[in-house]
Amino acid sequence: MTTVDNALIVESAISLLLLLIQVPATAILFSRLLKGPRRHPPIEPQQPTPELLGRVSIVVPTLNEALRISPLLAGLSQQSYEVREIMVVDSKSSDGTPDLVKASQQKDPRFRLMTDDPLPSGWVGRPWALHNGFLCSSEASEWFLGLDADIQPHPGLVAGLVKTAEAQGYDLVSLSPQFILKYPGECWLQPALLMTLLYRFDPAGINTEQPERVMANGQCFLCRRSVLAAVGGYSSAKSSFCDDVTLARNIAIQGYKVGFLDGAKVLKVRMYEGAMETWKEWGRSLDLKDATSRSQLWGDLWLLTSVQGLPLFIVLTFLLISPILPHSPIPLLLLLGLNLLLLVIRFAMLIAIAPSYDRTNAKGSWLFWVSPLADPLAVLRIFLSALRTPREWRGRKYSAEL
Repeated sequence: MTTVDNALIVESAISLLLLLIQVPATAILFSRLLKGPRRHPPIEPQQPTPELLGRVSIVVPTLNEALRISPLLAGLSQQSYEVREIMVVDSKSSDGTPDLVKASQQKDPRFRLMTDDPLPSGWVGRPWALHNGFLCSSEASEWFLGLDADIQPHPGLVAGLVKTAEAQGYDLVSLSPQFILKYPGECWLQPALLMTLLYRFDPAGINTEQPERVMANGQCFLCRRSVLAAVGGYSSAKSSFCDDVTLARNIAIQGYKVGFLDGAKVLKVRMYEGAMETWKEWGRSLDLKDATSRSQLWGDLWLLTSVQGLPLFIVLTFLLISPILPHSPIPLLLLLGLNLLLLVIRFAMLIAIAPSYDRTNAKGSWLFWVSPLADPLAVLRIFLSALRTPREWRGRKYSAEL
């Protein structure tokens, strides 16, 4: 047997092994993507109607948000009479955040500024602030709406969100936003990181039947006050760095209806400044390990490796070795065909997610269209995050007990 024959045998064996790994993952991916046409349409901004009067309490947790909270404060002032109160729960910011809230309070009496109690052992800062806000909010409000300081809400956000929740019978509903991109690196990396979520979970607007696969976004998190009270507020997610998903899944397990909808028309967000901050801050929570069993976590890592991390690598490897092979074995050709298909799907997904991005003022916005080239890095980031527990978050340090 010649050296070439041996090489072909090795190539065939490796190809078959990769096919065994990738084919089941591809089938799972298709089963999720095919649900897309049946998803609930994006939330539309709406005008309030009299029955919504005073139905919503808004709580915003803050810690040194002075550089990005102003659009939120302005947007909340434009919400109408459906909002009873707007509580900003500050965790002793040192950058002037409270002063900005006080200035808004002078113009709109619905604003209330409070400082949360010292962080207890076993709690992460964000759920602790939201829990404090929930406990201090008015019991007369039917809905509790948690918002992050970096969002930019449309004037019709709250009315549209509540009307949709009530029409669809949701007890909890959160929204995926439209992301604002500004710099070349994030135009390339951020969509690849987002795709790690889209590949693992049902599309926004699909009612997920399995509570352990429910997706949520705490940037805009609407829940019936009675439901939140029944589960003890945020206490069941107190030690989670992805408290939104943890809490949503706990609520779904109790039998309540939980929804995750497309909010690109009513909600924008400027999360992080540049690719490095996106890699560090967003990347370390995307694994969702605090809300996921170990078996599910490793299953998700297998899926992402198979359908997002490997295709580019496999196709490039084939292009490098094909000139030195007298002919390509059938398993290798099948492997190439599968991974070319996965790359075509990945580039086609850019068309689907384009409305989720505001690239109007972005430098190097064209890099969005080649973001699949960042997929191996994005999958690597999920692996790195899955193997580590954060010890610092937004300036706070946490013990190894969390």
